[in-house]
Amino acid sequence: MKVVIAEKPDQGATLAKPFSHRKRQGYIEIHPNDVFPKGAYITWAVGHLFQLQAPEKYENKWKKWSLDDLPIIPLRFQYELQRAKAKQFSVIKDLLKKNEVTEIIHAGDAGREGELIIRNIIFMSKVQKPMKRLWISSLTEKAIIQGFESLREEAEMRSLYYEAYSRACADWLVGMNASRAYSILLKEQGMSDVFSAGRVQTPTLALIVRRDEEIDRFKSEPFWEVKATFQIGDHTYEGIWQKDGESRIQSRELAEKIASFCQHKPATVSKLNTERKEFAPPLLFNLSALQATINKMYKFSPKKTLDVLQKLYQKGIVSYPRSDSQYVTKGEAESFPEILNKLKEFSPYNHWIPTPHASIMNNKRFVNEAKVSDHYAIIPTEQVTDPTSLSDDERKIYDVVVKRFIAAHHDKAIIHYTTISTVVDERAEFVSKGKQILQEGWRKVLMQNEKEEEPLLPPVEEHDKGVVKKVVTKEGKTQPPKRYTEGQLITLMKTAGKYMDNDELEKVLKQTEGLGTEATRAGIITMLKDRKYIDIQKNIVFPTDKAKVLIRAIGNNVLASAEMTAKWEQRLQEIGKGRASAPEFMEQVKKLSERLVQNALQESTAWKFEDLDTDSIQRTKGKSGKRAPQKSIGNCLKCGGKVIDKGKFYGCSNYQRTKCSFTISKTILSKRITQKIAKQVLTEGKSDRIDGFKKGEKEFSAYLSWDANQKKIQFQFDIN
Repeated sequence: MKVVIAEKPDQGATLAKPFSHRKRQGYIEIHPNDVFPKGAYITWAVGHLFQLQAPEKYENKWKKWSLDDLPIIPLRFQYELQRAKAKQFSVIKDLLKKNEVTEIIHAGDAGREGELIIRNIIFMSKVQKPMKRLWISSLTEKAIIQGFESLREEAEMRSLYYEAYSRACADWLVGMNASRAYSILLKEQGMSDVFSAGRVQTPTLALIVRRDEEIDRFKSEPFWEVKATFQIGDHTYEGIWQKDGESRIQSRELAEKIASFCQHKPATVSKLNTERKEFAPPLLFNLSALQATINKMYKFSPKKTLDVLQKLYQKGIVSYPRSDSQYVTKGEAESFPEILNKLKEFSPYNHWIPTPHASIMNNKRFVNEAKVSDHYAIIPTEQVTDPTSLSDDERKIYDVVVKRFIAAHHDKAIIHYTTISTVVDERAEFVSKGKQILQEGWRKVLMQNEKEEEPLLPPVEEHDKGVVKKVVTKEGKTQPPKRYTEGQLITLMKTAGKYMDNDELEKVLKQTEGLGTEATRAGIITMLKDRKYIDIQKNIVFPTDKAKVLIRAIGNNVLASAEMTAKWEQRLQEIGKGRASAPEFMEQVKKLSERLVQNALQESTAWKFEDLDTDSIQRTKGKSGKRAPQKSIGNCLKCGGKVIDKGKFYGCSNYQRTKCSFTISKTILSKRITQKIAKQVLTEGKSDRIDGFKKGEKEFSAYLSWDANQKKIQFQFDIN
């Protein structure tokens, strides 16, 4: 008799589905069959049943947060059972101890965390029986049966357990010591909140805060461009004035002078350049690429994408969701024609199937055994489903996965990029850019709704002559760097802070050296939200003042270094492959924990936070959850009362007593109104000029000022 331990209840139920079975309390009894001649028990964890013990469980004095006790380094890490999950552990332990049970089948998710979850349960049950490993990348009935018929030796996966265990202990050490050090020191500066810090979350937060600082430092400058419309024979097209590759002109006077000079002057096509570019279909999805794509298309958070993808995986209709590979093996590619044939039954897929290439078996862009480690790319399985039978969210993600899969079987796209240089009166040069799609290829599958930004240019020839039909000047303003979306944040974490568009990843990343793993990145972003470090508004990520305080305090220390954390991740992966020593790694982490505490102590005397809203960074107290009384940021301009931070706005503290309605919103037309700006309005009646207000597609700059007659905050503009 065998006991199969899955990671979650619904996965246990899915593993039992191909076999005749009977449900019991906390497990499923499999009746004897060809795969299990004596039958089997399938049971499950509920995620992590065990967690690393809290500091006070090692030493009672560690219950109190004190700088004198740092760094906290246990002699040996211990796990403890989570009270809420004790009942299920009891079920598993009883099954494992049954005399008729002679073998354990580890059926956790085929990855690092799955390895840790199930091995911890077996270790804590104190049962020592032979163990095999179920290792599958999809939950179709065919894959499940094949997996049980070709179980792997547990020793093959043992290094993955060491990796996951090392990661958990390293995160505990860094998190406990850094969080306590910074929380205690920042409390001394009046902020009685918990400042959680961590090996992955803190460098991720540093990326967000530093982008915010770039935006704050940015000074918008006006510029002008000159745009001309040319009539060359029967053809009309537009061009932008350019000199030495630069089209922006720093003064209105010069722009108008150029425009005036060019009006109705003769024009000649001086240069015509056409470049042919070929674009192969994009790679198949791994989790990060899919999360970034879905966020861009539908604004789903990375966590939501992973949760929905997990449901599709458990239904057996997509492969393993936490994959870090964008390639498949030849064995998988063999089933692709069958999958395409089944997809052909459903709209809109029937428009693109049969595909130009019936098989991609020999296409190394997609089929590459060397680039498949634990799992292959995220693809639809042969258990093809009618997308209309799925929920709206499931359908959206399934559809994107299916289309990327179909696109891989289509031809490359071929595009002509054309640049025309037009010289006016033999002096002023104008440049026109356009493109022409010669072969749509895979783009017809993935780019149906794409708007063409570049116009199709007319078929003029070099030396053709004509005239300037019209000239206009256009004013613009230099734009600050953009804040990150949640999808871009996932990409940033994968590239350890090197920003690039999702489709460029394949060119840059030969080996992942990112922050966190495919499985953990969405959880890190969720954690930053829950700990009030970031605020997500319309898919845009804003750091809170609490985040700015922590990152400023940490400064350039290694804890905020994306590059260093990426190297750690690489070392952990080496442990997982059996190429690095877990004990050596842990010794380095212990030394780092000591250094982090010393750095915080040494640098705390120089911390300055005057420009940040430190008064609002207070821990909730008591059962009521009410915050400690907040300090005023200034006097109310309506009634003279005190203005305090009220969450999404700054408001008068007299509202409850006198109904004074004075408020300043923290976000006005997509622009964050910081406490510094609000204080300036309260004390001086007017802010400095603020760039970046958005109304529709239009951006503008303005001052926030108090109108004493109308008793309200309003925009004030520069008078030209």
